[in-house]
Amino acid sequence: MEQSKIGKFIAAMRKEQSMTQRELADVLNISDKTVSKWECGNGLPDVALMLPLCEALHINVNELLSGERLNASDYQKKAEENMMDLIREREESKKKIVLEVVVSATTIVSGCALVIVAGMVEPIPALGKGVLIALAALVIISGISVAVVLDQDAGAFECPKCERRFQPNMKEYVWSVHTIKKRKLKCPYCGETNYCRKVLTH
Repeated sequence: MEQSKIGKFIAAMRKEQSMTQRELADVLNISDKTVSKWECGNGLPDVALMLPLCEALHINVNELLSGERLNASDYQKKAEENMMDLIREREESKKKIVLEVVVSATTIVSGCALVIVAGMVEPIPALGKGVLIALAALVIISGISVAVVLDQDAGAFECPKCERRFQPNMKEYVWSVHTIKKRKLKCPYCGETNYCRKVLTH
């Protein structure tokens, strides 16, 4: 889906309804910064907001995801294209998660192997052992960093209170308390801090 095209369409439909960004934000119970972000093409409305947004702009979801008004003959074709885009986004998120697991496992194995070599092979001088341990630490830190970036970018988190989806920034993501599938995050929409579930689509 073309975020910039959808953003321009949201802006055009908002102006057609003679609404300011603040007025539209108030209707949706979000900040005007969020509306501005959509209109600049820097993000898409989350699933929970799509129907209320479409109602406010007097359009349908298919038109929103297409970024244009649709006539009857184009409607079915665009609906299929939008469905395929959503499936593709989900598959890309799955691939990122698989890659994250592979990178993490490879990193840990490589780092541990270097530490074992440094500790067990006697002919290596102390300086050489220090270099190997430093290299192991660098490999592990680099691999974990790549895995974190991949995981943070794959999908989004769903607030259990307002059921809206969002993507935390890297700082929030890294420092949040988490389980395997949930992270304790502050929802940018309702302001509540809860354990939010990881989902594969935005």
